[in-house]
Amino acid sequence: MLDARLLKLPIASHQHRHEHHQIVIGVQGEADLSVDGTGSHLDTWKACLVPTEARHDYCGDHQNHVMVINLDPSTPAISTPNHADYERMVRVFEKPRTIHMDSRLQGLVQFAAGEFDRSPGNQAMHGHLAASILYCMADRVVDQRVGPSHRHSLSPDAMHRYVRANLHRKIRVQDLASEACLSVSRFHEVFREVVGTTPHQFLLEARLDQAIKLLASTPLSVSEISYRVGFSSQSALTNALRKHKGTTPTKLQVRDNVA
Repeated sequence: MLDARLLKLPIASHQHRHEHHQIVIGVQGEADLSVDGTGSHLDTWKACLVPTEARHDYCGDHQNHVMVINLDPSTPAISTPNHADYERMVRVFEKPRTIHMDSRLQGLVQFAAGEFDRSPGNQAMHGHLAASILYCMADRVVDQRVGPSHRHSLSPDAMHRYVRANLHRKIRVQDLASEACLSVSRFHEVFREVVGTTPHQFLLEARLDQAIKLLASTPLSVSEISYRVGFSSQSALTNALRKHKGTTPTKLQVRDNVA
């Protein structure tokens, strides 16, 4: 049985080592690990593999939650050569590494985290969900479909941070591609695979979400908000809200005033 749980890492840095392999997966917020000198920054799209006896430092921000999966060395199904997949697991944990999860694996992790939270005492369920994550991750690592390659160097969380910091200006796809260190054509392919939408749709959603937030929580004019979130005019924002969200700036502001 795998030991799996949700934890909140301390804000101050701690260090330890243990006699079992471990996977630390970002579920919420951000965290930092250093495993035998190899740094790993976790967000909700990354995981870190910690081999047996590797000394590691760890800390997280105020919002962080991580899923920790420990491979119990006393469990024959995982830890001995008698297991059919032993060699595969040895290759997975041959060194510390950061895993950039694709959208399917990230969705599985978020689903499992929700189930852990819903039923914290159901250890059998936790173990089965953790095993699913372990084998899906191992399959990707061994087949070299996840790792430090250009194919999966794109982090949706990093894209969100970049977009939020630059919403007030025109953001081109080549700007996002440069941020991810990819060519524009390669960026389109990887972005669609990892995020599940196009860069244009991603940008539009980010602009609309921020506009809705500002309309509902600030006294700023629609014109000023349009500028701050990167729309060319007040009418452009109004048309986009009506088309994609089924509402208007006036309705959003009225809702806030009534509240």
